[in-house]
Amino acid sequence: MTDLTAFSPGRAAVLVMEMQRGVVGDLTKFPDLVAACERRGVVPNARLVLAAARSAGVPVIHCTAAFRADRAGSHTANSPFIRNLLKDPGHMLEGTGAVEVLPELDDPGDLRSARYHGFSPFTGTALDMLLRSLGVDAVVAIGVSLNLGIPGLALEAVDLGYRVAVVTDAVAGVPEDYAEAVLRHTIGLLAARVTTDALTEVWTPGLTR
Repeated sequence: MTDLTAFSPGRAAVLVMEMQRGVVGDLTKFPDLVAACERRGVVPNARLVLAAARSAGVPVIHCTAAFRADRAGSHTANSPFIRNLLKDPGHMLEGTGAVEVLPELDDPGDLRSARYHGFSPFTGTALDMLLRSLGVDAVVAIGVSLNLGIPGLALEAVDLGYRVAVVTDAVAGVPEDYAEAVLRHTIGLLAARVTTDALTEVWTPGLTR
């Protein structure tokens, strides 16, 4: 059993990676990722993790991605994936419904860390300073995807000195066999791997689905 002492309330924060309407919600252009999330129960598991975190006083920070219409602040030619996404001039535009956090995961007391660039949440943002201002030295990751965002989050956080846990049934990627390999062979080298039930039992004993 994973020792979760380092992720106790007062030390940890939850980083919610790109759980946005245009990524895994009603405005998505990634149906395969949505299907993977549905099969793994990512949204209901994430909802339970966040309920436990809020109840225990653990900060919740939504790490979101968006683009300006003029693309200012974004590197648009250094990644094949981004170049392909931005063939659609309306993709994930700031101020549109697509960049909103899924309503069932949002709460007025949650914090935000938005970015216009890249695949991971720390580089070029104020996330590190936000966490340090909260006295946080450990982060718990949920969201998408195991292809890019979650490994990037874990690697950056470790490089910055944080302990990291990834909630294995509240993350997803495609194809799913590749995502499972990432959890075993990449995340396993960087982070603790924990289930929703194990984490919520530590933070809010007795919380039920």
